[in-house]
Parts: sequence; structure tokens; C-alpha cells
Amino acid sequence: MKIKKASVLTAALALGGMLFGGIASAKPGAPTPCEPSAKACVSLSSGQAWLTENGHATYGPVPLSAGKPDAPTPTGVFQVNSKDADHHSREFNNAPMPNAVFFAPGGVAFHEGSLKRESNGCVHLSTTAAKRFFDGLNPGDEVQVIE
Repeated sequence: MKIKKASVLTAALALGGMLFGGIASAKPGAPTPCEPSAKACVSLSSGQAWLTENGHATYGPVPLSAGKPDAPTPTGVFQVNSKDADHHSREFNNAPMPNAVFFAPGGVAFHEGSLKRESNGCVHLSTTAAKRFFDGLNPGDEVQVIE
């Protein structure tokens, strides 16, 4: 898969948001590092995610926390397969996973979680971002996760 590089504007907005402790908001229509077919874009190396339309941000970039080294977030092209607003993990002692949007094998999902702690493969988002991703994504939507 060929991935285009993030624009200087997107990078500057993300850096500004991180420096000032806020969530950066891309100018509507700003390009993302994923292909135009993605409805959600995740960059593990920058620790950011976007909701997108035709390759341009409709929301984000927002900070994220991804999988730890022994349980990494998988990279590739996936499709949303289900959503659960009040999910609890059967695998991890009934741990809450609010606003879960499942997109990769093994129960990998976007969901509300700590941005300071690595996950078991999922993409942790803030409360606000998790709700926006939950509301903005539907089964069948494409999710791209790049290094």
C-alpha cells in the first residue's frame, strides 16, 4: 500500500496541540497520511488519529495510545466490523471499553482509554475523541493503520 506523507500543516497543528496540552484540530479538508479510501487513519509513529473523507481530515488529529511491544496494534487496512457503546473485555477481567469500534482481528478497537498507558493492541482515545470515532464510523468503513 502506498501511503502519502502528512502535510506540514497537519504536523504543525498536531505539534501545537501537544505542546499546549490540547487536542489539535486540523483545518477541515487538511490531508492525512492515509489513502483516500480510509474513513479513519491511524499513524502509530506520530501517535495520532483522524476521521477522514476522501483523504482529508474531517476530525483530528487527536492523540492516541497504541499497543505495547508484546501486544502491538496491527498495521494494515481493515474494516469496521462492529460497535458497542458499553463494551467490557472478556479477555481482560471485564475491563471497560467505552465507545468501542472494532476493526481488526483479535478484538482490536478504537475506544476510550488512558493516553498515558499502552494498550493490549487497541487504540486508546480520549473520551471526546472516542465518542466522535464511535459516532463517525460504521460497519464496513475502512480503517488504515500505518507505522
